[in-house]
Amino acid sequence: MKINATLAGIIMCLLLVLPAAASDYTLDIFGNANEDGTINMQDVTYTELIILEYKDQTQLADAKYDDRINMQDVTQIELIILGKEKELTFIDSHEGYPRNIVTVDKPVVGIIPLADNQADGIKVLGAVDKVVGVGTEIQDMPILYPVMSELPGVGNVWGVGPDIEAIISLNPDILLTYEFRPSPEVLDNKLAGTDIKVVRLTFDIDMPQFKIMGYILGKRDEAEEFIDFFDSHISSIEEQTEGLTEDEKQKVYIEWCNPYQTLNKLSGAGQMCEIAGGTNIAADLTGMGSPHSLTVDSEWVVAENPDIIIKIPNRIAGYDVDDVAGIKAARDDITSRPGWDHIKAVETGNVYLLTIDLHDGPHAVVAAQYYAKWFHPNLFEEMDPQAFHQEYLDRFMGIDYDVKEHGIFVYHPELYPDGR
Repeated sequence: MKINATLAGIIMCLLLVLPAAASDYTLDIFGNANEDGTINMQDVTYTELIILEYKDQTQLADAKYDDRINMQDVTQIELIILGKEKELTFIDSHEGYPRNIVTVDKPVVGIIPLADNQADGIKVLGAVDKVVGVGTEIQDMPILYPVMSELPGVGNVWGVGPDIEAIISLNPDILLTYEFRPSPEVLDNKLAGTDIKVVRLTFDIDMPQFKIMGYILGKRDEAEEFIDFFDSHISSIEEQTEGLTEDEKQKVYIEWCNPYQTLNKLSGAGQMCEIAGGTNIAADLTGMGSPHSLTVDSEWVVAENPDIIIKIPNRIAGYDVDDVAGIKAARDDITSRPGWDHIKAVETGNVYLLTIDLHDGPHAVVAAQYYAKWFHPNLFEEMDPQAFHQEYLDRFMGIDYDVKEHGIFVYHPELYPDGR
């Protein structure tokens, strides 16, 4: 391989000053040669150093994704930096899930989000104009998605699954869905032979997923704005909880939609629990099916004796519900379970319900505030999760909605002494 002497000299100088890659995460886009949290001119230099054999090859240095690292990769990285690349290759999903390498043509002009999680991500990034169809659960949520809810439906993540013929008829560039659902057998395999790319990204507490989507959609500035917002508020919680001893942390049982269905440390709720100064009693458990949820025995929960119970009910509360009756009944069901009256959380009244709407997607930053407030009220006395929820809606969701007047998002008897 030949590189002129001037280039070699420049690179040798850069070699002396090039900082080591430093990041809390790796941006899994091919072109991120030094495998830090962004793509910039340092990746150009790093790739040139690989070509000159001054640096070891990295997987993501292969920007063209052709099993060779050469000056074409340098050109591709420069195009990515400028936002003028014709295609982009990345690794979707995240740790704990099957990971896929996907190449999409740019620019992306047609998207189908299959679940509300992905719809939230699209709204936060300001890319609703690119949506050509939606999962049917998005159609059922016109308050949050006034524009997307009017678009053609293509089935669902759950239940009967996606409508493959409807998806193909809308001819999107990409279809967004969860890491683990629907399975490749009922989605990816049936779209084989089309130009539709299945992209599996979940937008909750995993900010690199937002960053990848920002690159895919040409919305990098919008992604950075939300990541800064999210990280600043999460950091403000962590600053208060990171010094807690294990004895000072609250033992927490998190129950998902179905009775005794709990969540481990791979889940967004499990991660928020840790950030907020809690110890998830199911953190290290694994089960069949979903990588982050499993079913436990009632007796196991009693034996673990959690300090706090958080129940995440499905669709009996949220933006389109103004009556606490359903969510109150869900709490009563928990506190009246046989033997549960001896659990510390039930004895002290520390049983809280927080709607799935605040756990799924970018809303997770709001759920984290409620967790922190409930786990450590003395540390977060000034925190107002409801006001923060309103700020999130006003700034990123762009809907005319007052959380003080409408919706049921959390429940504890002290919050609604007279009902609603």
